[in-house]
Amino acid sequence: MTLINKRYDFALFFDVTDGNPNGDPDAGNLPRIDAETGEGLVTDVCIKRKVRNYVQIKKSRDEGYDIFVKEKAILNRDIDAAWNEANAGKAVSNSDEKRRAEESAQKRMCSRYFDIRAFGAVMSTGEHGAGQVRGPVQLTFSRSVEPIISLEHSITRMAVTNEKDIDKERTMGRKFTVPYGLYRCHGFISAYLAAQTGFSEEDLSLLWEAFLNMFEHDHSAARGLMSTRSLIIFKHRTPLGNKPAFELFDKIKCERTTTGPARSFADYRVLYEGKPIDKNKKIIEVEE
Repeated sequence: MTLINKRYDFALFFDVTDGNPNGDPDAGNLPRIDAETGEGLVTDVCIKRKVRNYVQIKKSRDEGYDIFVKEKAILNRDIDAAWNEANAGKAVSNSDEKRRAEESAQKRMCSRYFDIRAFGAVMSTGEHGAGQVRGPVQLTFSRSVEPIISLEHSITRMAVTNEKDIDKERTMGRKFTVPYGLYRCHGFISAYLAAQTGFSEEDLSLLWEAFLNMFEHDHSAARGLMSTRSLIIFKHRTPLGNKPAFELFDKIKCERTTTGPARSFADYRVLYEGKPIDKNKKIIEVEE
């Protein structure tokens, strides 16, 4: 296992066609939106969930690639189990011993779970606790490059849920979709935090793979057609990095190639320093 020793920044472009990329439970599951600009939003948690799901599918049988935050997981039970394994049931009598015991449990959790090594986790709950880990991989909210329109559709179901409704001909429901939206997300990877969690070059390769393929195993009628369109990676020469992230991101532009409402990725063009990006993955070495 080789730990990463350079800083990375990246921009991720993905789109949705006739689907809801990230419903807001506080707004009746409407697609998330910036009320002032009309631009669509997708939370970092949503993208991390899709990465976790992909890794769980790809590496489910491989040691060290389990997923901590997954469906029906009982987090405190996993934390306590790691604490007991790492400390062999030792009694803790003072604060120094408690700190060392937590660090041992934390290392065990990092070595076992990919998402803790990548995104970090709060593990200070449970009977013993394993402290808090700040992950080297951090994401911003994704924001659509143009304002989106949210459509509401009435749907019908011929069956009924309860026997008392058997005389009803049908039940009604609603679903919300975005006709088309292209979203842009920014991400950052710290070599210094990677050293603390054990995030390796192998983990990094898997992360890039997950970003490119995470929507291919997450299709549903509600989400419509979602696809990763471009992953632009800035690889610095040092752990501290050569340039501020905003300077690099400012070199990436997304232009319209058509007029009227956008309905496909062909209506846009992603540029780096004025030149079109013709690959879905591009690695750029950051010079001094």
